[in-house]
Amino acid sequence: MTTLAPEAVTTAELAPARYAPLLDTVEVAVLADGTDAEWSLEGAGAGVKVLRIDAPGVPVEVRLTVPLGDAAGYWHPGADWRRTLVADWEGRATVSLADSLAAGCLYDSTGATLLTFATADPVPEVSLRYGVSEENDTHVVHLHLPPADQPHRLLFVPRAPSVAGALRPLRGWYAARTDAMPVPDAARLPLWCTWYAYNQDVDAVEVTEQARLAAVLGFGALILDDGWQRYGNGRGYAGVGDWTPDTAKFPDFAGHVETVRATGLRYLAWIAPLLLGPNADCHARWAPYATRAAGVPGAHVLDPRHPEVRAHVVDTCVRVVREYGLDGLKVDFLDEAMVYANDGGEDVGRALLQLLADLRVALEAVRPELLLELRQPYVGPAMGAFGNMLRSFDCPADSTANRVRTLDTALLATGGVVHSDPLLWDAGAPVEAAARQLIGALHAVPQVSVRLDTLPAEHLDALRFWLAEWRRLRPQLLEGAVEPGRPDEQYTLVESVADAVRVVDVHTERAVPVRPAEHAETVLVNGSTADRIVLDVQGVQLPVEITVHGPDGRIIERVQTTFAPGLCSLRVPRTGLVKIRGNA
Repeated sequence: MTTLAPEAVTTAELAPARYAPLLDTVEVAVLADGTDAEWSLEGAGAGVKVLRIDAPGVPVEVRLTVPLGDAAGYWHPGADWRRTLVADWEGRATVSLADSLAAGCLYDSTGATLLTFATADPVPEVSLRYGVSEENDTHVVHLHLPPADQPHRLLFVPRAPSVAGALRPLRGWYAARTDAMPVPDAARLPLWCTWYAYNQDVDAVEVTEQARLAAVLGFGALILDDGWQRYGNGRGYAGVGDWTPDTAKFPDFAGHVETVRATGLRYLAWIAPLLLGPNADCHARWAPYATRAAGVPGAHVLDPRHPEVRAHVVDTCVRVVREYGLDGLKVDFLDEAMVYANDGGEDVGRALLQLLADLRVALEAVRPELLLELRQPYVGPAMGAFGNMLRSFDCPADSTANRVRTLDTALLATGGVVHSDPLLWDAGAPVEAAARQLIGALHAVPQVSVRLDTLPAEHLDALRFWLAEWRRLRPQLLEGAVEPGRPDEQYTLVESVADAVRVVDVHTERAVPVRPAEHAETVLVNGSTADRIVLDVQGVQLPVEITVHGPDGRIIERVQTTFAPGLCSLRVPRTGLVKIRGNA
């Protein structure tokens, strides 16, 4: 998200507006050219309400206000770690197709929502102010919408018991209107990535060996990240733009790809097609279209509003896929195009929409089973049409961040499947360190980026076990009804249910509600630092079989017992797992 330039310090200092009741305790004021604009609230089915504003050709300001009540936090797609309440003099952002979404959810101390909204059109640049109005004891959201020929539409969901419960109908509304990319099975299998394991120090020999080991462990795809291209050294981007292999590292890139694919893995390569560095052979040709510096070192950004740039990006990506026999691409740094936002020119989001639509058509013509990874912060509801692997943002070795970011991404993602940031851990650490990283990626397709040939046997056992369990529980973890709890609590107890199987991962010491009579199997994952899980058994007394696994998958205990309603404690090692099955 881009921080806005300052105007009035607080929203209370703005010119007054006439508010009217909208939904629950939410009130709204709609201004067009500084005057009240006509609006209506209509039902859209499945729990979604649509605010329709008829103000063709002029900018529109929508002001929302809701009493604070017992408000505890405010979630929005760019919240990252700031998901508690902020003051309205601080909460400012500009969003677009390539950088977050104009959406938000205010919730109270029970996790129930007080306000849930999103723009129906996730493409144009929208400016927001949000936060607590200290003068009025309210929470406010102000949206500045650009001129449009069609009526503006904002989506609202009435109060719901949880943030996930409120966002679910929004996700369904978007999904019903998204021409989602097909998701090949390879996109739904664990993936090995070179980035953290090698950074830019990659070559054909090393990658081929890692691919051989990954295929045996059950991975389905491989990403060759930054470093395969000419000048791909030094962590800078002064040489990007040509997108040809470094022949010292990959003497026969197409032959190397063919060798890796023969192991059974699908092969993707990293590309950042909007970046242009001064050392690239094509720099002189494209520099006039890249007038602003990127946020990454050494490169400028091609302006996608130029049709020549869009054609160049599409041609480049198609050439790389076709020439080297790739199954797809990891397309990076699309959000860098936002350096051109609010410059008085055409809308950046609209230009990127056209670029991505052209790219999908061209690449699918070459690879019908195309794999295309897109990375936060641009994995909002519109992106399901342009990528089928929606990857959460970088968080090396941070299992908590991976858990939070993958769950955040899934709340409004449509079409594609959510992927974790590649997992990194210390091969010299205890096995619990490896298992903790894998547990952090439980609710997404796990990507892994460690050197498999240097892992000790215990780590390999853990990797093999957790990947196998993830594949077994994939219907629950990826397609099940997921309830992660309050966003500001960092999702410390997450429940996923499908097909009479309930999976609960707990990441702090707390009582875990279990209802074994309602499920054929309950799987509890101990992501906490304690060597036990405290259960709050609910329902009738029931005989059960309990199987406890250690972090490396070894069965530590298998016992038959009877659960009675109330609290009980199970000995489960930290980063271990317990399966509970009814034994009636």
